[in-house]
Amino acid sequence: MESELLSIPQDYVPILIQLVVAAGFGVGTIVITHLIGPKVRTENKLGAFESGVEVIGNARQPFSIKYFIVAILFVIFDIEVIFMYPWAVNFREFGLSGLIEMFVFMGMLLLGFIYIIKRKALEWD
Repeated sequence: MESELLSIPQDYVPILIQLVVAAGFGVGTIVITHLIGPKVRTENKLGAFESGVEVIGNARQPFSIKYFIVAILFVIFDIEVIFMYPWAVNFREFGLSGLIEMFVFMGMLLLGFIYIIKRKALEWD
């Protein structure tokens, strides 16, 4: 029993090595490219690049927040599928309690969706 407890920190050594190598690669790449990269600063290089399209007007122009609301709602309701997939795969193992828990989960999502509809978050003016 005592030997098992002593070997637990050793199990994390490969993960620690991988984290150090990953962080070292990221930091090393940034430092090396900064040191050996070109230092020419022209107005054209420092300007904004918009996929080859010339920039027209101010980038800080206000626009409707509804775009972001729809995007966030899509992500929230899309994550629902991520939780439903493992449940569907293990449906028989969960039994009646798993079925009830999924009905509660789906009910909460349905209440959230009803709230969104009542607040008219998906209606565009």
